[in-house]
Amino acid sequence: MFRPLALFIGLRYTRAERKNGFISFISLISMIGLTLGVAVLITVLSVMNGFDREIKNRILGMIPQASVMSYEIIPDWQELSTKITENDKNVKATAPFIQLQGMLAANGQVSGVMVSGIEPSLEKDVSIVDDYITQGSLDNLKAGEFGIVLGESMTQAMGVGLGDKVTLVLPEASPSAAGVIPRFKRFTVVGTFSISKEVDGLMGFVAMRDAGVMLRLPEGAQGIRMLMNDIFKAPQAANQAASLDSDRLFANDWTTTHGNLFDAIKMEKSIIGLLLFLIVIVAAFNIVSSLIMLVTDKKSDIAILKTFGASPKLIMQVFIVQGMIIGVIGTVLGTILGVTLALTVNDIVVYISQLFGVSLMTSGAYPVDFLPSYIKVSDVVIIVVASFLLSFAMTIYPALRAARIQPAQTLRYE
Repeated sequence: MFRPLALFIGLRYTRAERKNGFISFISLISMIGLTLGVAVLITVLSVMNGFDREIKNRILGMIPQASVMSYEIIPDWQELSTKITENDKNVKATAPFIQLQGMLAANGQVSGVMVSGIEPSLEKDVSIVDDYITQGSLDNLKAGEFGIVLGESMTQAMGVGLGDKVTLVLPEASPSAAGVIPRFKRFTVVGTFSISKEVDGLMGFVAMRDAGVMLRLPEGAQGIRMLMNDIFKAPQAANQAASLDSDRLFANDWTTTHGNLFDAIKMEKSIIGLLLFLIVIVAAFNIVSSLIMLVTDKKSDIAILKTFGASPKLIMQVFIVQGMIIGVIGTVLGTILGVTLALTVNDIVVYISQLFGVSLMTSGAYPVDFLPSYIKVSDVVIIVVASFLLSFAMTIYPALRAARIQPAQTLRYE
């Protein structure tokens, strides 16, 4: 006798040719549906994880993750930076900055810009901009030479390139009758970067001392920017740094400037994941219909098994095995297909674009011009476990129905 008996009979039923081909067809459809549902869920969530990662890397790599600023200039910013890193081990690196807002003008084109005055050698430790330099270098920003590094979108829109001149215009409040008098300064483009269209068309970098001269400030920095080991601890780090000189410093972090963006991405991922999981649920419901038809088809076999002494528990186990075979095969195939698609989705999009001559990822609405994908093992595990549990749950009612079959009533008409 084979043990366990339920597994042996269930596998025999699975391999056996059925008199009713429609039952086999429904079982196949259930398996295919489960496979596609799991595959689509893994692929879409991986793409959303990829977008989430790219946005975090590109946006949080450019803006201060945490910072302390002062309404007055900070002349001893080196000492303050040292205290911040020594007091908080979650702070990976620091860099000083001065922030400017104004307009750039060149070749008759005018554009708003947010300019950061930086120390190039320190900025490389806290920002990703140096990794995305396409021409020139951050090291070309030297005090007194009034060089500027701009995004490629900005330089293309204004028709300027490396070595060309642009005019930075800053509004200056004045008590005179003229009101706001703009302040002008010519800068030379000494570098370009390409991160995303939004960042490229908005930000620029100059030497910190040149920014101070533009604002007529003494030597020093307006604030200290921090790079975090854990970005979710940025608020605590900023507040702790500000407490070092609470009379002069105030805290700022990414959750106040861009927190809503990442909350929206997280909510969108949850909603889309829930909607796509409905595909898996629909496919799992097909297991119920296929098993009910199988129970009806195998009534006489069940009655004979009960006559030979098979318990209701054994009959239940046989049909649970039947349903779980569909669930396991569908889930495993779906996982393999989903992971494969997630790893190759960008290549597939590129191939489709070339095949039909259309560009699917060139909209300015996207932070990147490719389809990013990042497979989270935790997401895959949750999907697989949920699919297994759902498949098991769908077998319970048909198995109970099979266990309740009465041998005498069934065999009376055989």
